[in-house]
Amino acid sequence: MTRLNRLTPETAVGASRDLLADLVSRHGRVGDMVSTMAHSPAILGGYLQLGRAMRRARLDRRISERISIAVQTHQGCALCLDAHIDAARSLGVDEEEIERARAGTSAAPAIAAIIALALQVHREPSSITDERIVELREHGYSDREIADVVGVVSLNVLTGAFNLLAGLSPATTDGV
Repeated sequence: MTRLNRLTPETAVGASRDLLADLVSRHGRVGDMVSTMAHSPAILGGYLQLGRAMRRARLDRRISERISIAVQTHQGCALCLDAHIDAARSLGVDEEEIERARAGTSAAPAIAAIIALALQVHREPSSITDERIVELREHGYSDREIADVVGVVSLNVLTGAFNLLAGLSPATTDGV
């Protein structure tokens, strides 16, 4: 059962009404998460801005989806987890790698290392060492890609925590 009501451009107020109206006019509809986020124009606007910014990330999308799977497995948002598994599949990530991502790793040492960093960012960022960053550079990651991990994790924390707070799950929604 959802805890927060979904809003429409007709039921939202202020900045949220404008944001939803713009999204609906451009896309035809919005998902349940976005329509529920409209209760807070700050959260909805922040989510949209961070999402747009992360589309410019240098980190390979097949890697960022595996990071998202690892973070959402830990965080417990089934709605986000399902969406990221579907996205990973659409990008050609095989089922074994999806299962490894759920376990916080990968068969590829470089991908396993960046997933490990992401989980550190999520769980205990103060534990990140200079050696971890050196290891990532040795795997060929640029400073920009390493920095992008924080954005991927942050976007996942925002969406997953919001969905859990709002009571959104695969059983209660039409998608993110």
